[in-house]
Amino acid sequence: MNKVPDAVRKELAALAARPESDIDFSDLPPTQASDWVAAERGKFYRPVKQQLTVRIDADVVVWLKGQGKGYQSRLNQILRAAMLNTPKHG
Repeated sequence: MNKVPDAVRKELAALAARPESDIDFSDLPPTQASDWVAAERGKFYRPVKQQLTVRIDADVVVWLKGQGKGYQSRLNQILRAAMLNTPKHG
């Protein structure tokens, strides 16, 4: 894993702290609805994976595997959707 140098980390923190009103968007053309038709959310997002052992009901595993290859990725997608659809507390 690459460590971000402290100078870069400080610069990124300073940029993140600036209000959006300080950003000059004048050179960007406005977008149209048609620009977003084929857009994919999270296409380049690659979260860090963590290996762990869990106990899952046998019938759930059969159901996941019965949908074809990639059952672990499917399980992750189901859990992510549940996480994103759960109201945040605190």
